[in-house]
Amino acid sequence: MMKAAFVVQPNMVRIEDRPIPSVGPGDVLVKMRACGVCGTDIEKVRGLHITPPMLGHEAVGRITDVGEEVEGFHAGDRVFVHHHVPCYVCHYCRRGDHTMCASFANTTIEPCGFAEYFKVPRTSVERGAVLNLPSKISDEEATLIEPTACCIRGLSKARIRPGDDFMVVGCGPIGLTHIRLLTIFGAGRVFASDIAGFRLDAARKLGATAVFNPRSEDMVERVREETGGRGADGVIVSVGAPDAILQAIDLVRKGGAVILFGAPHRGAMLSYDVSKVFLNEISIVPSYSTTELETNAALELMTSGRIDLTSIITHRFRLEDTAEAIRCAAEAKDSLKVVVLSG
Repeated sequence: MMKAAFVVQPNMVRIEDRPIPSVGPGDVLVKMRACGVCGTDIEKVRGLHITPPMLGHEAVGRITDVGEEVEGFHAGDRVFVHHHVPCYVCHYCRRGDHTMCASFANTTIEPCGFAEYFKVPRTSVERGAVLNLPSKISDEEATLIEPTACCIRGLSKARIRPGDDFMVVGCGPIGLTHIRLLTIFGAGRVFASDIAGFRLDAARKLGATAVFNPRSEDMVERVREETGGRGADGVIVSVGAPDAILQAIDLVRKGGAVILFGAPHRGAMLSYDVSKVFLNEISIVPSYSTTELETNAALELMTSGRIDLTSIITHRFRLEDTAEAIRCAAEAKDSLKVVVLSG
């Protein structure tokens, strides 16, 4: 038997004893060493999620068993695992919309990332969801591969040109990751906003040119002052709040792009004068999740030393304290990235 975390009702996470998953042909079994807490985990606990309900998907561990016909992986390998994989042959995949693939939503690890052991099914193993980790990447750093990959995918839609001014709305772990990546990908000035001072401090350390607090400053006015009256070339909305999305539309320049990255609650509504969007040719582009195309890129950036986000990991909890870990991330009193460890 093993222990794993599940949402048993809204706002209640329970550690339960479950059988260790059995390994079939093509599968691998992984003993979890670390798993990051994502904002979507918080929404799942609250019962407000729009993504699949499984808890924990930023998982890192060591392979303890491999099924027949597995190639390239062995017991003892330390690995990062992505929970979803596309089919690469359907209508959506052939057009590059991999996260819209039906296979993407229907593939996952079993039972979850917040478990002593989890199984990676054959489909995921064969389609590249499992990455061997070099010794220079720690377990904790490896939990950042998946969120970094998600950000890489989002920024690939942002049409970044050298010297572009970007605005990042929300300086939680995802916003901070976007800030660091923007500096790597050639953006010019990177502005950032948040209501928490310690998050704005972190944004500065990771490369933000200027930071703003929307509770004490007129964000639109400040950004236009910084950009000669234009507005930002691109705005990354790293939170799901409708007000933040509306603000982003006012922060972006004519012809600019707003990337909707933070997941809104199901039923969240917007009310905006769409004529402004039309006349100003503002692109509003959502970005959901990631694939191994980006997880490989994220791992390469980490391995090469071009990106180091370990400073955003502020809190660590044991598996049996997963509920407290998620609560810590949700309250965000002094936390950035929260990680659950097996030991």
